[in-house]
Amino acid sequence: MSAFDAAVGRGGPNHVERAQGSPNIQHSAKHAAYALASKRIIAGYGFWIFLLSDIVMFSAFFATYAVLVDATAGGPSGRELFDLGNVGIETACLLLSSFTCGLAGIGARTRNGFWFHGAMAATFILGAAFLGIEIREFMGMIALGAGPTRSAFLSAFFTLVGCHGLHVAIGLLWLLTMMAQVFAKGYRPDILRRLLCFSLFWHALDIIWVGLFTMVYLMGVTQ
Repeated sequence: MSAFDAAVGRGGPNHVERAQGSPNIQHSAKHAAYALASKRIIAGYGFWIFLLSDIVMFSAFFATYAVLVDATAGGPSGRELFDLGNVGIETACLLLSSFTCGLAGIGARTRNGFWFHGAMAATFILGAAFLGIEIREFMGMIALGAGPTRSAFLSAFFTLVGCHGLHVAIGLLWLLTMMAQVFAKGYRPDILRRLLCFSLFWHALDIIWVGLFTMVYLMGVTQ
């Protein structure tokens, strides 16, 4: 071994074997692996708590709407206000966006940029279309004097449906962020975990909308 090798700490094979077999190095490697696994577990656990808390919040909004659905204060009811044609288009857009979101997840796992970015772009377009139709519905109702302050029924309606729309808007911003991260950093394991969290969030919004569509719009029109 040369003097330079000795100065920088390099040695022959025996030196490498001794370094690899060092208890301190093995302990450090195990500690790093444990810390990484713990971080993944904590992040996953925290995200599931977030989803469950969101579901609890929406459950409270659903219960409030069910109690106040007949409290129209002499104003218009859902039967007079809801247009199932527009709501059907909204529902189709959101359900199709769930399908394209699943395709994006497949594209990410296979490292196929065309599938991933194309499916994510389609998800964004469908989600934005859903949001645009919902905003137009709100504006039309307010123009008719059926705003959230008109009655307790309308207050509950705007709160429930508006909260879901706000979540969709946040999801669209998250979607753009994930596309930018994949473009800049590639399909790293941490990026794929974030994509999985986004997919769970987006599918949860679809499930909530199915309940909302049934309870608010379908039951509201048939009352």
